[in-house]
Amino acid sequence: MISFLSSDRSRPVAIWLLAVAAMVLAMVIVGGATRLTDSGLSITEWKPVTGAIPPLSQADWQAEFARYRQIPQYSQLNAGMSLAAFKSIYWWEWSHRLLGRLTGVVFFVPFVWFAVRRQLPRRLFLRLGGIFVLGALQGLVGWWMVASGLSHRVSVAPERLMVHLGLAFALLGLLLWTAFDAWAGTARQTLPSPWGRRAAWLLGLVYLQVLLGALVAGNDAGFVYNDWPLMNGRLLPDDYASASLWATLAHSQGAVQLHHRLVAYVLTAVAVTLGVAAWRSRYLAHESKLLGVAVAGAVAAQALLGIATLMLGAPVGLSIVHQLAAALVLTLAVAFAWRVRRV
Repeated sequence: MISFLSSDRSRPVAIWLLAVAAMVLAMVIVGGATRLTDSGLSITEWKPVTGAIPPLSQADWQAEFARYRQIPQYSQLNAGMSLAAFKSIYWWEWSHRLLGRLTGVVFFVPFVWFAVRRQLPRRLFLRLGGIFVLGALQGLVGWWMVASGLSHRVSVAPERLMVHLGLAFALLGLLLWTAFDAWAGTARQTLPSPWGRRAAWLLGLVYLQVLLGALVAGNDAGFVYNDWPLMNGRLLPDDYASASLWATLAHSQGAVQLHHRLVAYVLTAVAVTLGVAAWRSRYLAHESKLLGVAVAGAVAAQALLGIATLMLGAPVGLSIVHQLAAALVLTLAVAFAWRVRRV
């Protein structure tokens, strides 16, 4: 039977959740590197348990390489690849999957431990259960994404990459919010304030921009239209429209990059406006003001970093930093939205 902590807060639980959030962030970074090095299709089977063991002999490596040579990515992009080159992309994907397995263990084992020792606040139990379910679903979504590139494509479907990355960022946000709740306990009663809604809209815009960025990455749209503020000298890219609305929204390189740019402008304007308003507000606590300014600064810096990444042709290192910065922006936006709801 599950026992609960009599108090509504537990700082050990908060530290554990922050550690899991850090592992999710590491997964996002390694996953970005895996995508940018075209390594994501190097493992063509999904074995949740035994897949944690890498090839241990030359025969094992040859078998893995033989399976990879059966998919379109090899025949159309990497024909003639050496075994040594295959190993280099294999290790990226294997590390990403192993980190996912470890993250699940680091969540589940302490969860049971805290439950047995009555250190779980009752009000957080169902939320923690939901986070575990979403984490397990992320593994399935990851394979669903990889499977899209094994038969008729040379890369994964952009919309599936968007779902995969979006779920990772959702888990990161939920872990952070729950960690803050576990650390601070139930909020004291406060008067209704418009700041809760404002911060929620800002967080929603940040999350939308993450999803649009995933479509840019999935379509390799960072390698085209590398001028700014125009796109090959035009406001509207030449290849904006595709055969259908869905093809335009999800698969047109020009369209997904333009949408990512436009939302970046809106997000920057909203974040800076809210940051200034938060700093001037007489109703917000000092910590909320600082977080509002921090979000505004991080969004503005991320916008500049995005422009630099685009104009330099999306180099791997800078692209990874851009994705890491997106996670930092989301973290600050979550902290701001959480803090303005408390006295």
